[in-house]
Parts: sequence; C-alpha cells; structure tokens
Amino acid sequence: MADSPVLQLAKALIARPSVTPADEGCQTLLADRLRPSAFSCETLPSGDVRNLWARRGTGAPLFVFAGHTDVVPAGPLDKWRSNPFQPAERDGRLYGRGAADMKGSIAAFVVAAEEFIAARPNHTGSIGLILTSDEEGPAIHGTTKVCDTLAERGERLDYCIVGEPTSVATPGDTIKNGRRGSLSGRLVVKGVQGHVAYPHLARNPIHELAPALTELTQTQWDSGNDYFPATTFQVSNVHAGTGAGNVIPGQAVVDFNLRFASSSTPDSIEARIEDILHRHRLDFELVWTLSARPFLTERGELSRAVTEAIRAETGIEPELSTTGGTSDGRFLTRICKQVMELGPENATIHQVDENVPTRSLDTLKNIYRRTLELLLPDGAAHV
Repeated sequence: MADSPVLQLAKALIARPSVTPADEGCQTLLADRLRPSAFSCETLPSGDVRNLWARRGTGAPLFVFAGHTDVVPAGPLDKWRSNPFQPAERDGRLYGRGAADMKGSIAAFVVAAEEFIAARPNHTGSIGLILTSDEEGPAIHGTTKVCDTLAERGERLDYCIVGEPTSVATPGDTIKNGRRGSLSGRLVVKGVQGHVAYPHLARNPIHELAPALTELTQTQWDSGNDYFPATTFQVSNVHAGTGAGNVIPGQAVVDFNLRFASSSTPDSIEARIEDILHRHRLDFELVWTLSARPFLTERGELSRAVTEAIRAETGIEPELSTTGGTSDGRFLTRICKQVMELGPENATIHQVDENVPTRSLDTLKNIYRRTLELLLPDGAAHV
C-alpha cells in the first residue's frame, strides 16, 4: 500500500536534520505546501531561529495549530538501528528523530487542514499555523517572539492546538489542558575552607546545608487542585570540594527546581525557601530563574470539540492532564484563552530509535480534521 499523505510528509520532514535551532528548510517545505490552500505565509526570524506564521482567512474565530520543526540531537549514531535522519518503517512503526516529537504531528495537522479546506472551502473563521525552530532549545527566539509580534498587531487566537506528543497508549487517550510552572534556583552556601584535621579553624558548608536541604525536600508546598498535582521540589546538582580529600570546602552549590501548581506562586515559593534558609542560619546567595508560569485551559468549546473528535475516531474517552515538562503552550496562552496539547504516543521521545506507530499519524490527522469541522462549520467564505 502506498504511503498516506501524512506519512509521506512526516518522512520528508524527518529527512531534514533540523537539530535545534536549525530548521534545515522544513518551514519552507511546509509553506510551499500550504500556499495552494490559500494560506498567506510569513517568515518571522529572530536571532538564529526561523519562525513561520501562516494564516488562511481574516474572520473569526481563528483556530491555530502550533508546533516546532527543531529536534533534539540524535546522540550516538551507532546506537540507532537506522540513521535517525533517514526515516525508516519497521513492524508498522516510523523511525527517525522527530517522528513523535513532533514532525509527525506537524504532518498530521497540515494534511488535516488541507483535507478540511478541500471539503469545506467556505468554512467560517480562519486557520493559522505557528511553527518555530526554537522549542527544544532556549525557547527565547521562537514561539514567544511570534506571540509578541501577533499581540503587537492586535491578532488574537480563539483556539490553539499544540502538537506535542501527549498520548500514552493510543492517539487521543491523553490531552494536556495545562502545564505546571517551572522555578529553578542556584543556592551558594558559604563556609570557611580549611584542613579536615583542624575543623575548628574552618566551617563546613556541606554540614550546615544538610539540615536545611532535608527540610526543603520534606516540605509540602501545596496540595495541588482539581487540575494540578502538588508542587514538587527536586535537587538536580550538588557541587562542593576542591577535589582533595583533606580539604573542607569553602562553599557548596545546589541546583534545584520546583514544578509548581497554580495554587502556588513564584513569590510565595521563593519567600518560603528563603525563610527556611535563614532559620538554619546559613550564609548564602540564591539566584532564581522562572522559566514558566503554570497555565490552564478549563473545559470549554475547544476541549469539547477535541473530546468529541477523539471519541468519533477512536471510541475512547480522553483524559485531561497537566503533567510533564514545559511547552510552548505557556507563551501561546498570552494571546489565546483556549490552548490544548494533543499529539501521538510519547514513549520514545528524545530517545534512541524514536518512533511512532504509522497508523497513529492518520488517526491523529482525522482527529485534527474533525476538530476543525466542529469549530469552523460551513458558512460565508473568508478567504
């Protein structure tokens, strides 16, 4: 059987080694694909990042698909069963870097838009696509810059689906209707360096840090809420010492991160942590980095349409979830009240031999197309 249009497009994208922040022509390929369907395509570069804003129509509501053409590095090539940038099919699965995260999703929503427009050229509203090559990297020149540009123009999105790989066992079984916030800290605890045989002449910052660190790991920051699990605190790195076994270090450095629910705020978390450190009488410096605030789309028109589309295509009832890492959804919520993430199975993302079931791509395409049909019904032409 010949490849489906979705599979063909996914393969064409995987074949381009767009390791972040490179795009390697993916967005040009997609823009050329969209123009025959009456999309106006605009490149919005920022720094060394390529972004694409494509729109068909001028009316409301505006429905947007969002995604990223960049991928993470492949890692050791000799660990892959086939070249990560030469798409391969084995046992009903498509292999290649980006198959699941997220070139498969991009192929699915592009073909979904093509099919929808061909069947309903006079649909109401407008369809847009936001694509970036800076999601897997620092994410400072990508979707956030596109959102700034659209906001400056007064363009608002009514609905947005981000093609992140959210599914677990089958396409559509899990939808992300929000994400937790991410707050990181670098804590430097100061001591006095000295010889281990003369501890009275030194002050060991590791010893002083330990009780405070224990309290931080055992603190309940909140209880979460109906949509978010409780906030978590995790230490990622601890650095101390000179490398010599007979030297008490002069400082200890701890990197930590909190994934926080909407029931907490960055200010409240920072204040509680600094209070704990002061109570333990530490001499410290602390630098905070807020990389994401939590966002949430409560049940509404978009979630109802996506749920109905998933039921029709798969017969399953999707689960709404806010677990996992951060995504570009945090930027899109600035210009769109209803943002959800829906994509293929995520079991192999960022792994060696990343893959996705080939049948999942067409299922996902059908879910996307049905969602468009529900939210942009037939009406007067807006093209």
